[in-house]
Amino acid sequence: MESPRERWVGPDAGPVVRPYAVTRGRTRPRGLVLDLVTVLVATGRTPADRIWLSREQRRLLELCGRPSTPADLASETDLPLRVVQILLEDLHQYGLIEEMPQAAQTERPDPRILMRVLDELRRL
Repeated sequence: MESPRERWVGPDAGPVVRPYAVTRGRTRPRGLVLDLVTVLVATGRTPADRIWLSREQRRLLELCGRPSTPADLASETDLPLRVVQILLEDLHQYGLIEEMPQAAQTERPDPRILMRVLDELRRL
């Protein structure tokens, strides 16, 4: 049964956890500020023995197994974007995730292919 001090979303969801509890009281990133579209990927390193990762951080690290943006990760985990940014900053500080190089993010298709697509669209 629900205690008077504990608020539940529903019987299956469990108690409400405030965002500041997930981020250990922080409301802003300390150093690295990630925008919505920064592409992040896991480095493949394992956390050091002294590092304790929360359940949310472990989930984010798992999702960063493939290149992802903070916006995608927030959507995937149903966490507020600011919370995700703070948790990702921690993972970056621990050396568990890194930003993908800009060159790898901006691979553009061959302009000739784009022109062919455009020509075909115009024919429609």
